[in-house]
Amino acid sequence: MRYISTRGTAPILGFEDVLLTGLASDGGLYVPESLPSFSPAELEEMASLDYPTLAHRILLPFVEEAFGSEELQKIINDSYAVFRHSAVAPLVQLEHNQWVLELFHGPTLAFKDFALQLLGRLLDAVLKRRGEKVVIMGATSGDTGSAAIAGCQRCENIDIFILHPHQRVSEVQRRQMTTLSGPTIHNLAIEGNFDDCQAMVKASFRDQSFLPDGRSLVAVNSINWARIMAQIVYYFYAGLALGAPHRAAAYSVPTGNFGDIFAGYLASKMGLPIAQLMIATNRNDVLHRLLSSGDYARQALEQTLSPSMDITVSSNFERLMFDLYERDSAAVAGLMNALDDGDIALSEGAMANARAMFASHRVDDADTLACISKVWEKSGYLLDPHSAIGYAAAKLPEGMRHVPWVTLATAHPAKFPGAIERAEVDASPELPAHLSDLFDLDEHFDVLPNDMAEVQRFMSAHLGA
Repeated sequence: MRYISTRGTAPILGFEDVLLTGLASDGGLYVPESLPSFSPAELEEMASLDYPTLAHRILLPFVEEAFGSEELQKIINDSYAVFRHSAVAPLVQLEHNQWVLELFHGPTLAFKDFALQLLGRLLDAVLKRRGEKVVIMGATSGDTGSAAIAGCQRCENIDIFILHPHQRVSEVQRRQMTTLSGPTIHNLAIEGNFDDCQAMVKASFRDQSFLPDGRSLVAVNSINWARIMAQIVYYFYAGLALGAPHRAAAYSVPTGNFGDIFAGYLASKMGLPIAQLMIATNRNDVLHRLLSSGDYARQALEQTLSPSMDITVSSNFERLMFDLYERDSAAVAGLMNALDDGDIALSEGAMANARAMFASHRVDDADTLACISKVWEKSGYLLDPHSAIGYAAAKLPEGMRHVPWVTLATAHPAKFPGAIERAEVDASPELPAHLSDLFDLDEHFDVLPNDMAEVQRFMSAHLGA
């Protein structure tokens, strides 16, 4: 399979190079030139597969030029063997036609473990094969950082630098990053917000001259295609469990950067019947406003109870725009260049294409807390604030009540004890046993100013041999 940039002028690459490249050289994002597709008969055959076997079936077409079938299956098996639930991504029914897909049973209690446990092992195999060393640079609004470190810390040929907004992630999220230590692991607390961190990462990928010869940056944010690819699998897993191909499900996805829900869109393009994809946002509602009006307009970032969604520029929406504009890379490049200077408006045709699959809803902090409290009272089930936003949005569509709704539960509630306390439920979420000593461990991080030159100087000075 070959991969092309959404902006049309970067080289066409195979999977191995896409894995190591992240952002395309023209500033675009890589997507497959074409997608594999599965017939209804093939979906019926998949319905009995366990998660690792299903993942192999879905992912092999994306990587088969770089990884053999047996090698890929071993990597997948190793990636999901560290999850604490034998189903890997269990479905829990809370109400009639309301389900929660638990994506928090990985090592760092967040959905990003699905992609980053796999990504780390894929990188390790490729770098050993090539005899190369790389530098991982990533920005996190809460969960990506710890998941990236947990996924890549075993890799011998990687230096890891993770930027997070100083004092703008939960204490559990911060400690999950900063208590993982080692000579090649560097946590950088930036005196700014997530968008500042993400902008530094993107700019550093465009100009890597601050790195010594022989080193290059690798992305672990969802700009890396492998992140999106891995997340496609759990849409199939849930859909098959609920009756696909004979019955379509709808999915409500708490999202800020659009990567997780874009994976659902790809699943639908690959043959999984999906009735609707709900974009569930918090007060930082750029995606809801975009779907409502067609205007992609920045607003000031607000700090909320769902910090992993505190984002005002959704990087992965560019991948969807590429399809909304019928894969017209020149149109996408023009729009994204215009976005650098201000707000943009999408065409009526593009918005009609988007609304054929997507709906959206905005949930503020008060409604998030109300949802946590109501679900606990009715079902005895504890949602984290991000998952609560998804669940609140899933309850809205009047014309879709006959469809099974799956809310993606993206994080364990123990990561956000402050929000749970404010919801006034008679429960105190506890960390799983493997993280029970989290608050006793020493933290290791450096606070740096919101200045890209300072960050790059730190990185070049702290690279391993």
